[in-house]
Amino acid sequence: MTHTASPRTSDSMRTEPLLVPFVIQREGEDAAPDNLHLTPIGGPGRHRLRYADEDPRDRDLRGVLWARCSFGAVDDFGKPMGKPQWRMMHPLRQRGAMQAMRCQVCAERARTPLGFIFLAGPNTVDPDDPGILTNQPPVCARHARTAADLCPHLTRDPMVLLAQSAPLYGVNGVGYGYGSQGLQVVERPTGPIPYGHPLLPTVLASQMVRRLSSFRPLGLDELLSELERAA
Repeated sequence: MTHTASPRTSDSMRTEPLLVPFVIQREGEDAAPDNLHLTPIGGPGRHRLRYADEDPRDRDLRGVLWARCSFGAVDDFGKPMGKPQWRMMHPLRQRGAMQAMRCQVCAERARTPLGFIFLAGPNTVDPDDPGILTNQPPVCARHARTAADLCPHLTRDPMVLLAQSAPLYGVNGVGYGYGSQGLQVVERPTGPIPYGHPLLPTVLASQMVRRLSSFRPLGLDELLSELERAA
């Protein structure tokens, strides 16, 4: 699993990059009041997590409830503004990019003539694993190099996973239930929760996850050369 981090900086001075990935959360974009409730759904101990003032947009296409987060100001092009919070992805922008397979940097279509580009840092994935899971949306061909430059957990020649197939797998999130403090978090899964899992009715999701089931690992320079030949 890969993770978003702060931009790469020099040893002498930190400089803010001009371009900030679309999925990065900005200062002032905070978790909204949750108003969470559990509703019995039939059978002993079976519940469904919901908001008291729930809106259809609070759930993804598979019916999982998502953590609310406010949206900050946008520029004339509809892009988020404000100081980037580099270690955080906005849950709803991440979900939108992942669901529609949009570039995590510019939010445009990520498909290339060669497939979808996913980037991974050193020692974060096993390229021999036939089903890698990732919470990182893909990048478009134009921003593959940019994404590598912005994230310090990536080397300047990161591992590229060129995928032909990346089906939805599940979500990262926490499970709610009743405890000593009333309604509270009672489950903190250590990894992604697959769609169809019995815990999902009581999960509050924060990131969408895809499974790379058909991909080819290669270097970034190799990818860019192949894209140039395919253009």
